[in-house]
Amino acid sequence: MKKQYYLKIIFFFTILLFIPYLSNAQEKSLYKNISEALLSRSKLSGKHGPRNINWIDGGNRYSYTVSNSKTHKNEIRSFNPVTMKDTLIFRVDSLTFPGTKKLFNYKSFQWDKDSKHLIFQTNFRKLYRRSGISDYYIYSLKTKKLKIGAENARTAELSPDGSMVGYERKGNMFVYYLNTRKEYQLTNDTTANVFNGHYDWVYEEEFGQAQAWSWSPSSKYIAYWQFNESKVPIVQITNYEGFHPKYEKIPIPQVGDPNPKVRIGVINVVTKKNIWINTSVTGDYYIPRIYWTSKANVLAVMILNRAQNDMRLFFVNVKSGKSNLVFQEKSNTWIDIYDFYAGVNDMISFPKNYNEFFWISDRSGYQHIYRYNYNGKLINQVTKGNWDVVKIQGINIKNKKIYYESTEASPLERQLYSINFDGTGEKRITTVPGTHRFNMSPNTKYFFDSYSNINTPRQVELWSTTKGMIKKLVSNSSVEKYLKTHVYSPKELFSFTTSDSQKIDCYIIKPYRFNKTKRYPVIFTIYGGPGSQSVFNSFATNPFRQYLSQKGYIIVDVNNRGTANYGSKFMKIVYKHLGKWESHDFVETAKYLAKLPYVDSTRMAIMGTSYGGYSTLYTMTTHPNVFKVGIANSPVTDWRLYDDIYTERYMGLLKDNESGYDSSSATEHAAHLTGHLLLIHSAMDDNVHPRNTMQFITALTNAGKDADFRFYPLGAHGAIYSKTSYILLMKVYYNFLNRYLMSGDNQININK
Repeated sequence: MKKQYYLKIIFFFTILLFIPYLSNAQEKSLYKNISEALLSRSKLSGKHGPRNINWIDGGNRYSYTVSNSKTHKNEIRSFNPVTMKDTLIFRVDSLTFPGTKKLFNYKSFQWDKDSKHLIFQTNFRKLYRRSGISDYYIYSLKTKKLKIGAENARTAELSPDGSMVGYERKGNMFVYYLNTRKEYQLTNDTTANVFNGHYDWVYEEEFGQAQAWSWSPSSKYIAYWQFNESKVPIVQITNYEGFHPKYEKIPIPQVGDPNPKVRIGVINVVTKKNIWINTSVTGDYYIPRIYWTSKANVLAVMILNRAQNDMRLFFVNVKSGKSNLVFQEKSNTWIDIYDFYAGVNDMISFPKNYNEFFWISDRSGYQHIYRYNYNGKLINQVTKGNWDVVKIQGINIKNKKIYYESTEASPLERQLYSINFDGTGEKRITTVPGTHRFNMSPNTKYFFDSYSNINTPRQVELWSTTKGMIKKLVSNSSVEKYLKTHVYSPKELFSFTTSDSQKIDCYIIKPYRFNKTKRYPVIFTIYGGPGSQSVFNSFATNPFRQYLSQKGYIIVDVNNRGTANYGSKFMKIVYKHLGKWESHDFVETAKYLAKLPYVDSTRMAIMGTSYGGYSTLYTMTTHPNVFKVGIANSPVTDWRLYDDIYTERYMGLLKDNESGYDSSSATEHAAHLTGHLLLIHSAMDDNVHPRNTMQFITALTNAGKDADFRFYPLGAHGAIYSKTSYILLMKVYYNFLNRYLMSGDNQININK
């Protein structure tokens, strides 16, 4: 008995001895350093599913790219959802550029209209955000041969009948006949300031497209933009390299500046006859979009006045040149013709072989779909309710059904619905809570659904619109596995009501080993620009925010007023007063958080890039003593220094709103800055010119105020241009936050 007793005692103490080791074995891993954190994004985002998806054969199959597990080279493959057959379409193997021994490579590709040819983009040389110079090659799936299609072109596209390649080179339009291998120049009127077939800087940046021309469905005509920017002021930037720096000169109109003169030409590619579209509209206006309609030889031309609150749609017969005003929409604020943040290229849709069009408008107070005939008569409002349609995903003219993405379930979610043309039979298709992204086949038979929510990493599925899910493509079990062994702080959604009775949605990421009896510093990571959205019911994948949470910070983001998808009143309250309501809501959020027992209101920071940089400066200078620390990267500091299309859309014309421009300028309020501020800018920022930050620094200096400043010669908007520069900049961020919110403990020795 004594022996058993002593054995039990020994066993008991042995267990006590090993408990710390067992506990450590079960402890989840923290990031070892900031570099490990920043390079771990893929561990949280997981797999994305098929890449470079293109629907082919009218939508009955799709192609995608994948890396071969054996050769580690990209392949283009196709998948048939009916037969479930996966087929190899293209791989480089030993294919060389025609007439050379150089192994073929490419940046991207597109399909022709009949899915018989691939058009490869190679030798890409970047110009602006969306554009660059490239060489284009045509690959025949039948002959397995590669032909040159266009050299040194900004854009190229096969004609719908597959016989020609159309392209723009050095401001002129060309066609290349594949059978005869002959090139024909269609325009010949380019000068130093006049060009055809590509956009100027501000159209490309603010209307969201790179290709400024379009084939007619008959392959007979090419419609194209012509720009004359002779009166547009020049912006100069340099990276200061060399003994005598070279300056890049870009014509960019700022608020109140002369815009480029723009017109639409239509050229017959056979006869080479050109006509200029004349809608009889006068004054200062934009032509943001053109569309070929289902009527033979009829082009729809969209005209938007400079204030961007009056849109007119003309139908033009390109044979006779006769134009007809079909539709007009006016607004007391602004009219959106596309949505950059939601990836919506067009708010208007022209279904093929159907003489009706659909327009997304917020005239009711929320964005909804409206149905028109080709005479411009409103047939009916298709969708209704106190929620927003985000995007038309597909239109089935046979069944007279529209598939659309909306916020009906919640502004924090995106779900797919269908509805009949006449507004009846609404049906919700996706049901899992979260933020869904869709890619629908043109025949509306199938769609990809990529979604996540705060508790579920990205899932990717292939669906039939009539039969349900066909195949689970990505479950990201690797993310789930990673989270079992690594520390992770999920987003938590919350909302509160401001002092002026407005509900505001936010998310919070709490620190590692959160203790509600402790008081933590808070970092607002904000953007805030009109039409954007930052808070979604989606999985948190930002590694820097996870790193900060592991270092004891609370992270917060806000869907402030100005944010899209809460109705036009919520979004457009900022009209002519940028900064006012955004900063108001950030401060209201800070005051709400300050009442929580685990928040240290004396240690709050606000930071952002671009509009987020502006929001940071405006909030700190108009609401001093709320935020102890601010980091503003690439900020606009005075809207008179920014491009005219973006600014005048939200601020109105300068002559109509001078006081609004004054009050919305962070530079005007610089003297009121309190707290610690870090400013960051790149010398090569063509989006927000460095003079924004320079003028703000001058205003600070004149007021006897100080700020830290990092000026990087390389990098464009956002100042990051490589993995190394990204890691460096985040170290700078971390040290600045740590110095003033954590008493400078655990500073990163950047130059060790």
